[in-house]
Amino acid sequence: MIYTDDIISFMSTKMKDKRPSWDDYFIELAQIVKKRSNCLRPPYGALIVKDFRILSSGYNGTPHGIKNCFAGGCERCARRQKGEIQTHEYQESCICIHAEQNAIIQAAYQGSSTKGATMYSTISPCSSCAKMIINAGIMRYVYHQLHHDTEGIKLLKSASVNVNKYSK
Repeated sequence: MIYTDDIISFMSTKMKDKRPSWDDYFIELAQIVKKRSNCLRPPYGALIVKDFRILSSGYNGTPHGIKNCFAGGCERCARRQKGEIQTHEYQESCICIHAEQNAIIQAAYQGSSTKGATMYSTISPCSSCAKMIINAGIMRYVYHQLHHDTEGIKLLKSASVNVNKYSK
């Protein structure tokens, strides 16, 4: 004879086996967030998480209220796409905001403290983003792929931020 408690226990065990880990879950959500990117450069997404709750998300693109990058909002990105400038030339003239920066800005805009939080990102941080992450009090950074600017990872580690490359 099968008892209800046995069925519930069996189902509960089976359901747990199918659930993603927290890192899997949040990295997958960052992959979805990056689909909102409006930049001509590759899309990236980031989440800030605290106590297993999402505080904010961000993707790369133009500031709020500015014409989307892919619609001509960023002259630098348009010039790069046309081949008029090299990949890393005139980066300071790009008006697009990085995914990590956007996530930090959105948390501040909403009045959410990022102190002690974890950031999940589809890419490792550039050195500029790393400085913001450190000063935002984020204590753990999980990324999916490596950025060409590896100084960001070095900065995070030197500030005792726990850095993890995501691997499934």
